[in-house]
Amino acid sequence: MPSDRHDGQHSFALLLALWYVALVVYASLYPFHSWRDQGVSPWDYLWAPWPRYWTLKDVLANLAGYMPLGFLITWAAWRRGARVLALLAGALLPALLSLGLEAVQSYLPQRVPSNVDWLLNAAGALLGAVLALMLGHGGAIARWSDFRQRVFVPDSRGALVLLALWPPALLYPSSLPFGLGQVWQRVEVWLGETLVDTPFAAWLPAQPPALSELSALGTAVCVAFSLLVPCLLGYAVLATLRQRLWYWLFFCVGAFGVGGVSAGLTYGPAHAWAWLVPQVVAGGVAAALLALLALGLPRRTCAVLMLLALAFSLGLLNQAPDSPYLDQSLQLWEQSRYSHFHGLSQWLGWLWPYLALAYGVVLASRRGRPH
Repeated sequence: MPSDRHDGQHSFALLLALWYVALVVYASLYPFHSWRDQGVSPWDYLWAPWPRYWTLKDVLANLAGYMPLGFLITWAAWRRGARVLALLAGALLPALLSLGLEAVQSYLPQRVPSNVDWLLNAAGALLGAVLALMLGHGGAIARWSDFRQRVFVPDSRGALVLLALWPPALLYPSSLPFGLGQVWQRVEVWLGETLVDTPFAAWLPAQPPALSELSALGTAVCVAFSLLVPCLLGYAVLATLRQRLWYWLFFCVGAFGVGGVSAGLTYGPAHAWAWLVPQVVAGGVAAALLALLALGLPRRTCAVLMLLALAFSLGLLNQAPDSPYLDQSLQLWEQSRYSHFHGLSQWLGWLWPYLALAYGVVLASRRGRPH
């Protein structure tokens, strides 16, 4: 069924491209406050003198930042016989996006629009588009489509996007390793501030409920169920037992690595493995064993178990207070070179479990189809 395969390929790449556009917009316009007219035209930066000082790191960052976007747009637009149009879309659309974002930065005192940044962004998008064109010409895009059709069940695009977003969501510091979705305290505070002096203010509790710190056992259980969620999500869209086993191996190694990267970005490379305390290790081992036992379960059963694990982990996590070290971690993030990305990763960490919850309901309600 080549048409279904190509439609799935394009929609999957389009979803990733839209997510990456959100990442670029957020990183370019962060921190989204203190907007004001500074008395200059938003397009003056195009004719401004080139900066005297620049570093190789800045050049590489601007090139690399737009390469994935050019690649994904070209991939999404890829059609046999329309390769030039796909290349133009992958090169021009990101360049126009960067052109507009640099102009909008003229209204943010914290940001400085730059013609060099725009040229480098456009060059990065062109490199990404050319790379996608070369891979497509060599058959890599078609092979990826065949791989998806062979390995994953139909309509698995949502699960693949969620699994692709899980590692970036973990990069933001959390009070518990792999603990995503701890938002209820912040939601209560936000509702209290929003509904003040309204009749609905009486609906909220007079005082926030007292929160007790998770015990070592509670921490281990929460870590175990938090890790089981993406593992079971993968099981729910994989076609065979052998593929699930390979995914289990990859997931065990990948989760360990993402945890180390997150801690390393926050506390420095010397403390990349400080989160491996006994209760977290116990939770990780328990999750690996439970996932191994679930290898042969039907896909709908995996989806239902994922929902139960997700609900249980969210209940535990949102009844626990923030870690006393969390504020320090957030300050380190906001003062670091990654400050433009910390907010987007924060939102991913808050929303990912609830997006997975909604998608899990869809998976659990589907009738199994032969593959």
